Amino acid sequence: MRSCAPVCGFAKLAWKGNVRAPWTPKHSGVLLRSHASCPGSSPRGWARPTGHDTGIKTYNSLTKQKESLVLRQEGVATWYSCGPTVYDHAHLGHACSYVRFDILQRILSKVFGINVIHVMVITDIDDKIIRRSLEERISATVLSQMYEEHFRQDMLALKVIPPAAYIRVTDNIPQIVAFIECIITNGHAYTTDRGDVYFDVQSIGTHYGKLVNVGDTTGESGETGKRDKRDFALWKASKPQEPSWESPWGRGRPGWHIECSTIASSVFGSQLDIHSGGIDLAFPHHENEIAQCVAYHQCEQWGNYFLHSGHLHLKGSTEKMSKSLKNYITIQEFLQSYTANEFRMFCLLTKYRSAIDYSDASMNEACSKLATISAFTHNVQAYMQNRMQCQPVQEGLLWDSLASTQASVRTALADDFDTPRAMDAIMNLIHHGNTQLQPITKSIGSPRSPAVFGAILSYIRDIMEVLGVDLVDQKKSHMMPNSGLLENVVEQLVHFRREVRNFALTPAPADTSAGGQAGRTRLHRDRQPLLNACDALRRDLATLGVHIKVGSSSMVLVPCTAGGRRPSSSLMMSPVGGVWLSWRSSSCHSQTLPTATASLPLWATRLTSLTLGHRFRRRCD
Repeated sequence: MRSCAPVCGFAKLAWKGNVRAPWTPKHSGVLLRSHASCPGSSPRGWARPTGHDTGIKTYNSLTKQKESLVLRQEGVATWYSCGPTVYDHAHLGHACSYVRFDILQRILSKVFGINVIHVMVITDIDDKIIRRSLEERISATVLSQMYEEHFRQDMLALKVIPPAAYIRVTDNIPQIVAFIECIITNGHAYTTDRGDVYFDVQSIGTHYGKLVNVGDTTGESGETGKRDKRDFALWKASKPQEPSWESPWGRGRPGWHIECSTIASSVFGSQLDIHSGGIDLAFPHHENEIAQCVAYHQCEQWGNYFLHSGHLHLKGSTEKMSKSLKNYITIQEFLQSYTANEFRMFCLLTKYRSAIDYSDASMNEACSKLATISAFTHNVQAYMQNRMQCQPVQEGLLWDSLASTQASVRTALADDFDTPRAMDAIMNLIHHGNTQLQPITKSIGSPRSPAVFGAILSYIRDIMEVLGVDLVDQKKSHMMPNSGLLENVVEQLVHFRREVRNFALTPAPADTSAGGQAGRTRLHRDRQPLLNACDALRRDLATLGVHIKVGSSSMVLVPCTAGGRRPSSSLMMSPVGGVWLSWRSSSCHSQTLPTATASLPLWATRLTSLTLGHRFRRRCD
């Protein structure tokens, strides 16, 4: 008799997805056989897997609570995720889910040393693809391959690490047909006269409804010949003008849910560590995947952890961002206004399974956090390079703060990947660092502590890189031709202003004439215009986004808003060096610098006009 279901359990990385266990006839309503190597004893319950406890807690949609993350093999996590249906450009709602799970995978691999083996399916045959191909009068294959390439490029632009493999549905039709045959043989599916194949939900009893309480949930619409309204299609009989493949039931194509069960099983066998997707996929898609795999593998528990990301909403709307609702922004459109780093920071500020509101305000918050981190790194570099003079530093407090932050971040990330709490700890470390970086005008010969700041800088860069934010690359991403020269000119301008101001503030000789006030410092009267010019320059530079702090040698970049208003907080920049400038925002006013500096004093205009012949855009947060 032909063997069908694979053995539940496999050794090490030698996946035994093609190994078959002795077949036992199954009939409707009969409970599934429990394999000794399968976890779990309760049909509806969840059983803690056998294996290696990672020390991480993660929210499991199967239990609706945090569970210890236990992997079958130490140091290895098998991870399957539902990829896109490639009939159009991916939008920001898709990006949010993929970036969030990319962050989780980075944490597992780079913080906890776990090798994540990630596979993603590409749905390249589907009702939506067929409709769009007919509308545009091109083949479904050409359409899907075109948008698959767009999706891959979008993911690269968002710095999402590619999975070990993207697997297309149409490359696995024979495997899908065999998978369906096995489910039929095990007594959990049936055929119709039309050549459709449906999964028999009643046949697995209480095994259906592991993720949601299905109750009297209606099934898929537009289908006939079903025994139960909850039954769903495994194979759809061909229709005119639709792609189709040969099968034992006639020409047709796979249903939506069967593709993921087949591909995940073909790669990882009869047990999966982690399955991820948007919360909208929990039912019916993931619920049906579980049912199919339980029926095929004859296991109590197939996927051990189901992780779901929250929806992305447009601010003020309770509906998710969706193509069907026509309330979406494509990834390509978004990246014309913001960077991948800024979007990733936007994702880091909320828990991955929480709903998230997209708005100008939420993006401004993300941009401001990122700018604060960048400003701090510039100041630390300036201090270490001896270009910033500061008051004596309490070095011991900074070392303690760094150690405390490292522990807090790791604890937060081990607690269901709590990135908002981790970011709070990182920003608190930056706050402590900034309180110690108090610039002074002249060096008083005080001891310096560059090593501790170097350690803090190294940690912040490393942990942000772990989360997918490249602080080193960020400066490059905002650069434009000759921008380095422009930066140097601004540095020299600020340096020149400081020298002029110090000269103007040089005390005049003490007045020893009759009536003079002894001990009172006087300034040269004829140098007052120089002070006025310095003040005017400071005000004018502030309108261009560079703010000079009075009484120090540092520069501050104050980001503007779309309406030209300044936010309440300023961003400390490096003194006479490392000015952080960028030129990207559709909502900022683009202008030519010689025009913008027309109101500056003549000497300042001459200096800046050396290299300011090209256009730039002031950065808007």
